[in-house]
Amino acid sequence: MTNIEPSDIKIANSDRLLTEPIKTVQIDNRSITMLGTAHVSKASADKVQELIATGKYDAVAVELCPSRHRAIVNPDAMAQMDLFQVIKRGQASMVAASLALGAFQQRMAEQFGIEPGAEMRVAIKDAQTAKLPVILIDREIGVTLKRIYHNIPWWKRMGLFGGLIGSVVSKEKVSAAEIEKLKEGDVLESTFSQFAEDEKDLFKPLISERDEYMSARLIKESKENNYQHILAVVGAGHMNGMQYQIENNRITNPDETIALLDVQPASTGWFKFLPWAIVLLILIGFAIGFMRSPEIGAAMILDWILINGGLSALGAAIAFAHPLTIMTAFFAAPLTSLNPTIGAGMVVAATETYLRKPKVGDFNRLRKDTTSLKGWWNNQVTRILLIFILSTLGSAIGTYVAGFRIFERLSSS
Repeated sequence: MTNIEPSDIKIANSDRLLTEPIKTVQIDNRSITMLGTAHVSKASADKVQELIATGKYDAVAVELCPSRHRAIVNPDAMAQMDLFQVIKRGQASMVAASLALGAFQQRMAEQFGIEPGAEMRVAIKDAQTAKLPVILIDREIGVTLKRIYHNIPWWKRMGLFGGLIGSVVSKEKVSAAEIEKLKEGDVLESTFSQFAEDEKDLFKPLISERDEYMSARLIKESKENNYQHILAVVGAGHMNGMQYQIENNRITNPDETIALLDVQPASTGWFKFLPWAIVLLILIGFAIGFMRSPEIGAAMILDWILINGGLSALGAAIAFAHPLTIMTAFFAAPLTSLNPTIGAGMVVAATETYLRKPKVGDFNRLRKDTTSLKGWWNNQVTRILLIFILSTLGSAIGTYVAGFRIFERLSSS
């Protein structure tokens, strides 16, 4: 057997590190070393471990937001979710999207025997062992999801969300090409790109904005805490963009940049007035109908209740809601549709939560149940989310169908 000296090991490790996607940038007299990783590669986790072990760094930054960090350090964090608050704050769709996203990634883990984000887990663990501060530099995933939604044309939004949910239903295996793309660096971009018709819609909120956000966070932390050398563990797909932002002094005010990119976009222009315009047209239709004859007006009201309430109730029934919840959908949807500030899904999902509150076991099974269509219907947590989505969708469709029916009556009377 050939004897291997410790110095030989050091040289071998050094040569291996030189071949890694590593870039060091300067901020004044301080350094930031960015390690580009593949989120599904065990080799990336090994690289992180090697670099932290060198002892060259006084802080470790990771491409995680607080929510994703909690999910890593506390896998049972979902069990602490308050569904009433989720529904009240209008976050049900975002939670459902996050669960579907996690389910898709879990499918990859089961198919290929890989666990996305292993290098982040190693970075957190080894940094804590070395008593180094861990800096979370990524933007909150909920904000990113909302900015994706806002950046995509409205007619593509349902397709993107449907594709994401559909990925849970699909029995097709993830292709090797998709896995190779995932290895290029950004787990969120690679996952969403499976469902987007045009990946250009995703680039700004998923990549370029986060390049800027993470660069601003690194600059802010470096200056405020006087870190001399930060190791930043980021997806390889972010390295060039972040290097450009820092080396070209594109970020002059980190706090301002972070605040700007943390804004959750609201509807702008004519689109935000559309729900109110529809309500106004419906009310005008009712008024004209009653002016022509009480019978026509009463028929319009009946159409509105049966169509709007019926389709919302149908959505709740498809999600296997409680019978009283289905009745609530039928009576609530015609009223909430005339008040855009209150959604039918909010009332319906809150009713279901009250009637059949999820058990601890439902929360504990979330990670497993979300990987199959049957699991989404059997788990009371995800069923409530489905009730919210489907009853809302039913009411939205019912509003347009009933609206056309009302004006059809007017034109024929």
